[in-house]
Amino acid sequence: MSLRRALGTFDATMVVVGGIIGAGIFINPAFVAQRLPTAGLVLAAWVAGGAIALAGAFVFAELAAALPEAGGEYAYLREAYHPLVGFLFGWASLLVIQGGGIAAVAITFANYALRLAGRPDASPTPLAIAAIALLAGINVLGVKPGSRVLNTLVVLKIAALATLIFGGLAFASARVPAPAAGVLPASGLLAFGSALVPILFSYGGWQSANLVAEETRDPRRTLPRALVAGTVIVILIYVSVNFVYLRALGREGLASTSAPAADAVRRFLGSGADRFVVAAIVISTFGFLDLSFLAQTRISFAMARDRLFPASLARLHPRFQTPAASIALQALWSSVLVAIGNYGGLVDSVVFADFTFFGLAAAAIFVLRRRAGGAPPAGRFRTPGYPIVPMLFVAAAALAVVSALRSSPQRSAFGALIVATGVPVYFLYARRRRSAGT
Repeated sequence: MSLRRALGTFDATMVVVGGIIGAGIFINPAFVAQRLPTAGLVLAAWVAGGAIALAGAFVFAELAAALPEAGGEYAYLREAYHPLVGFLFGWASLLVIQGGGIAAVAITFANYALRLAGRPDASPTPLAIAAIALLAGINVLGVKPGSRVLNTLVVLKIAALATLIFGGLAFASARVPAPAAGVLPASGLLAFGSALVPILFSYGGWQSANLVAEETRDPRRTLPRALVAGTVIVILIYVSVNFVYLRALGREGLASTSAPAADAVRRFLGSGADRFVVAAIVISTFGFLDLSFLAQTRISFAMARDRLFPASLARLHPRFQTPAASIALQALWSSVLVAIGNYGGLVDSVVFADFTFFGLAAAAIFVLRRRAGGAPPAGRFRTPGYPIVPMLFVAAAALAVVSALRSSPQRSAFGALIVATGVPVYFLYARRRRSAGT
């Protein structure tokens, strides 16, 4: 039995858009404005971040065409370097990167949903766990049901951001300089690089589509189209949203607020702004949770299929052809983290590891091309501007790693320890696989 190929180009594009747009666009623009002196430079930074994201999408489009396998990034790391590298990525992903991420987003969803329902003082934990269980159950029922939920939520998310954009353009009275306004002094290059860090976080997530390659129809054609189209859509949305923030609040106002979306929308929606933004965040976070069970759970499934994780995680549901055990494991672990409530520090601890694996996965394009004896065959997607474009993206990932190490050396060291705990686990399963003669 194999995974069911049920996702088309639209579905894969929605995975890309849903994987990128989370709650960050409602919050992170304030951090960017705090680090740059003019509105023009703020917009330039978002454009630059979009260019880096598009470079990454190009690279991962070629990787998806070369290795259209479940697990995406895990498969690239395994094939380009060593199975241990892929395993450590999957280990960190299950325990912290995705496990902690799901827990954090589930709590955020519950807090905003309770605020929307007029119950802001209620404990978010039961609702967060209920959301995890509901979406895990939907995704066990099939990749298509999970995709339909995601498609609906992404369309609603885009509609909410479109309302913000067009409402801001129509009603906000403040003016913003063109992106060329303001000159960055040589001493400000570090500030520009610092501003790119939260931007890169906001643009991250397009690689989610690669995780469901084996559930996508004609993945060698579909995934490159979806990756490029979805990333371009998000770039247009992000730059437009920041233009509206700056138009409504100015650079100083944007830098001083903790709720840029609410403050900007309040300028043209009045008292209804808070509920509008809260509803948008509820939709966005719920969509991220659905995407996590639709895509991220394929990593542990792929590891188990390689006999580097418990065999039960590689079994597909006999009726729905979904990795039900992998979905259940991720849901259970994330629910435990929600109940414990100490996942925030863990997530911060592996930021540097996440971007290290990200950069290594992108650099895999050089390894795979060298082994293949050159560029991909005619008719298959090739990264434009090779090798410059992949090199620039790898450099951007390295910048994020260095920034994480410099800003949180102790947490980064703890994150390295978490990743290292996977080494003996890998060798345990590798020895079992050798003993079995596979």
